[in-house]
Amino acid sequence: MLAPGLLGLLLLLGPALPAGPPALRSALGIPASCRLSQAESELRCRVPGGKLCSDRGRCECGVCICQVTESGKYYGPLCECHDWVCETYDGKICTGHGKCDCGKCKCDEGWYGEACQYPTTCNLTRKKSNEMCKNSQDIICSGAGTCQCGRCQCANSEENGLVYGKFCECDDRECIDDETGEICTGHGKCYCGNCYCEAGWHGDKCEFQCDITPWEIKKRCTSPDGKICSNRGTCVCGECTCHDVDPTGDWGDIHGDTCECDERNCKAVYDRYSDDFCSGHGQCNCGRCDCKEGWTGKKCEHPHSCPMSVEESAKKCQGNSNLPCSGRGRCECGQCTCFPPGDNRVHGKNCECDDRQCENADGDVCGGHGICSCGRCICQDGWFGKLCQHSRKCNMTEEESRSLCESADGILCSGKDLFLMLRYVSGNHVLLDIHNLEHRS
Repeated sequence: MLAPGLLGLLLLLGPALPAGPPALRSALGIPASCRLSQAESELRCRVPGGKLCSDRGRCECGVCICQVTESGKYYGPLCECHDWVCETYDGKICTGHGKCDCGKCKCDEGWYGEACQYPTTCNLTRKKSNEMCKNSQDIICSGAGTCQCGRCQCANSEENGLVYGKFCECDDRECIDDETGEICTGHGKCYCGNCYCEAGWHGDKCEFQCDITPWEIKKRCTSPDGKICSNRGTCVCGECTCHDVDPTGDWGDIHGDTCECDERNCKAVYDRYSDDFCSGHGQCNCGRCDCKEGWTGKKCEHPHSCPMSVEESAKKCQGNSNLPCSGRGRCECGQCTCFPPGDNRVHGKNCECDDRQCENADGDVCGGHGICSCGRCICQDGWFGKLCQHSRKCNMTEEESRSLCESADGILCSGKDLFLMLRYVSGNHVLLDIHNLEHRS
């Protein structure tokens, strides 16, 4: 049975159309031949973008017959409306505060925005509103939008909708290819700033074409232990790109056809201050040390002439630390040599003292208000703090002190530092309390 709207259209067109034999009529009852030429018919069905019936139906004598090919329904004179394409917020179409009408949200009274996500009146304080807009890194709207009553309004200067998400965390501009200007070079889909490429294409923006099968790609990138690029690289069209942490050498620390070689395994903790592999007493071959004569150990750190075993030597160098020489020196036959060489700031039987921890960014020891003892500051009277950086006296009122520590959102020290409570007593501001705001509820 024909829909009432379509039946009415046929009744209007009927007198103007030749009767024609039944074989020429369509299954829907629309005459197969009409007084409109094909060009005229398609002109009436064509949307401004050039597509017939918005690519969602077929054109019958200048009339679009919409066809459902995905969830929801199509409607409108040119099948231009789709009731499932309205904006969503927090997983809800029109935020649950409006109705979807031809692809656009019609908001209920008291709400506005493309997804009806903003209330016209806000009963939240600025502080509470900003707290609701912070992402997991405590950044308001990810630095890509403004906070409107506890909801992020993303900055889309060109109104292209490429910046989105509950906290504006997704930026699809990252998917635009610089050369073509297309998203994912036209060979993939962009989701939250990342391109997901069609089969046969790869690259950050799907800009490279690959002519081998997915099975062959996986086969070439699988390492002897069965892992893709040994979990130390990325497989690109059958070739491993290793996550090289030191590209200064001939091949870097991580190399091999499937990134199976990790030269970092040849370095001891203390070697961060030297270029020696295998403690300078051997050669590193694909992450394993081949020791010179007279030396042994996983890193060639132990001389054969030492009366101790490798384990006894390491235990003696370890002391109370979890690492030999506290991870700050070289252990040889139970004796620690602290690094860096010639720097007496690292000292102790097991290199347990690191006086560099007493220095601030300017290199001042204990802020000039104390002395360093085995990596810890002993402050002079009137000063306190890990680096003796806080004075126990202050020439400000409590209100002045709070105003300098308070952010624009009204949060003291951004909630991540110390606030000193001061009280004016007999001409001096005396420290009463220290609040570690990071641990306050």
